[in-house]
Amino acid sequence: MADDKKDEQAQAASAVRQGASTGEIVADPSAAAAPTTSGGKPIMAIKVYAPFKVYYEGEGVSITAVNETGPFDILPHHHNFLCMLVPCELVIKTPQDEIKRIKIARALMHVKAEKVTVFVDV
Repeated sequence: MADDKKDEQAQAASAVRQGASTGEIVADPSAAAAPTTSGGKPIMAIKVYAPFKVYYEGEGVSITAVNETGPFDILPHHHNFLCMLVPCELVIKTPQDEIKRIKIARALMHVKAEKVTVFVDV
């Protein structure tokens, strides 16, 4: 019974975030519903594609890219994000600890609700 209460408290604590505009602590239902692998790692859906080719579609624990500001990583539970990528090599780490590398010339990255979409050659 005590373990159930601890699980509920842990889930409630992970289901909040700080609001960007107000700084208030607010409910974040997407954090509580984030999928996990059998190993317990948080994951996100990743799709990298061009108009006529899909380069990668599957789960990932991280994706590394470069924009005009510099290199950055996207991890599960990342806030919504949209940016243009500069020529670089996308690095996707899968839940099985495999590394997928995709060279791009230019792309648009969209992050929303545990999904990362990279539109290549736009």
